[in-house]
Amino acid sequence: MGCGCIATILALLTPRLAIVLIWLLTSWFSEAYQTWYWPVLGFLFMPYLTLAYMAAMLHGGSLHGWWLALVIFAALVDVGHWGGSERQYHARRRR
Repeated sequence: MGCGCIATILALLTPRLAIVLIWLLTSWFSEAYQTWYWPVLGFLFMPYLTLAYMAAMLHGGSLHGWWLALVIFAALVDVGHWGGSERQYHARRRR
């Protein structure tokens, strides 16, 4: 298992930790984003989308084809986490 596979598994399991490690160890965020505040907002609210957009910009150069599908899927996963958390909150309050 190569370093790329380990990084991908880490990003899927703990995206915020992956964002911190990428920020500390590489210059990928400065290459993919023009400003610092989009990655910070992404870290707080939509970590999978932040990582997918960064990968699309670094490897694809723009959002088209497979990269666009990956970014849309990442956004849906992030929004799905919000809905799941709200459902669990209301279920706990009913008990």
